[in-house]
Amino acid sequence: MNFELTISPINEIDASLELILVVEKNFKHDFVQNKKLLKKSGFKAGQDETCLLIESNRLYVGIESINDENLRTAMAKAIQALSSTKYKTLKIATYMESKKSYHNIRAMIEGTLLGEYYFDNYKTKKSKQALKDIIFSLEEYSAIDVNMEKAANAIELGQITADATNFTRDIVNTTPEDCYPKTLADIAEGLAEESELTCNILKVKELRAEKMETLLAVSRASRHKPRVIHLTHKPENAKVVVSLIGKGLTYDSGGLSLKPSASMVSMKLDKSGGAAVLGIMKAIAEMNLPIEVHGFVGAVENMIGGDAYKPDDVLVAKNGKTIEVRNTDAEGRLVLADVLGYAQQEVNADYMFDFATLTGASVVAVGHYTSSVMGNSDVPKDLLIQAAKDSGELVTKLDFNKHLRKCLKSNVADISNISNTPYGGAITAGMFLDEFIDKENKDKWAHIDIAGPAYVEHSWGENPIGGSGAGVRMMLRLLETLSKEK
Repeated sequence: MNFELTISPINEIDASLELILVVEKNFKHDFVQNKKLLKKSGFKAGQDETCLLIESNRLYVGIESINDENLRTAMAKAIQALSSTKYKTLKIATYMESKKSYHNIRAMIEGTLLGEYYFDNYKTKKSKQALKDIIFSLEEYSAIDVNMEKAANAIELGQITADATNFTRDIVNTTPEDCYPKTLADIAEGLAEESELTCNILKVKELRAEKMETLLAVSRASRHKPRVIHLTHKPENAKVVVSLIGKGLTYDSGGLSLKPSASMVSMKLDKSGGAAVLGIMKAIAEMNLPIEVHGFVGAVENMIGGDAYKPDDVLVAKNGKTIEVRNTDAEGRLVLADVLGYAQQEVNADYMFDFATLTGASVVAVGHYTSSVMGNSDVPKDLLIQAAKDSGELVTKLDFNKHLRKCLKSNVADISNISNTPYGGAITAGMFLDEFIDKENKDKWAHIDIAGPAYVEHSWGENPIGGSGAGVRMMLRLLETLSKEK
């Protein structure tokens, strides 16, 4: 998709289709040219409602008010409404809250590209989007000294962000037969070859040397050997150092604590945290932000077999803590325990964030569309909440509760890998991870449980069925904010 900015009046732009947003159901606006036809069609201009008038080559979309969230979903629905048409070029006025609201342009670009996404790798008949060019008219703002450089930068950031999100979606949606730990490592190495990123891959021999025994235990029954990925973006004179850690379970059968068959159907989603880290690192390299960012992914497959780790096993994590295994389906936290330890060993970060489809309890607590954020300090959690608001993602805090910590007590080891109560599972999982955060890093770290929004089996907002790329847009906004701090 190509985007163009112009200060030419909308009626002077040559395009096969015009897109008009009807704001606050205002049919009296000058842009609305087909009032009788719209009335006849029953178009009410509710948020994201569309009406394509082929006879006039105009597409109308309702929007409650002009803000980033509404613009993002309106543009997504607009592009989806055109998916089966043959229009090749589209023109649209630039809808901004004020003459300096260039972030609105970014939201429109993101909505377009996120809404355009489809995953048809396994279909014999491929989807095709005829639309290739979108022209934005800034005529309304040209008289008030519009900054074309800032507008163009908003388009570029929108493209990078949406492309990284769609890149992540592709990884999440790829089947476990085609995406296993080595595949994720190959993707990471490909990113490094294409950019200024550096990449280090740890294989079994190196993992044993690093004493990452809990991760190795989870991987034991799989024919696919585990990998730990470390991607680095390290510009000169970096203002801040950030570590991102992702759970990369390329498939999770539950191990010997086998999942019900219905629960296994979508378990390719369990690599969403690791996929998000790869997508973020791709975008960071393209944005070339002046901050140092490290991306770590624990890439593992959890299967069954004669060599599978078992309930009742006691494992020793990289930091020396012993863990009683009471359920082999609580494997993501075991992988993260070691990867968090390795990340802290390798990097002295100012902030640490981990991404994981860690618990169904998070979905029960906050629903399909929202990520749960946990940690010891409000500083990193508040950064995430603001970044989520800016990016269009949804997050909420789940506070640690000292009374729940005792639910992880083990009689035979330092800690159990599951709680002894069925309640508060998202929080107890986060508190389990906290046991593997060094004392000096406690207030630098936040855990993001993306189990709800990472993979949903119906479309919502600007997100399609399947992988959503949860965490990518939010973290990019946060990193952009940190890069601007003095």
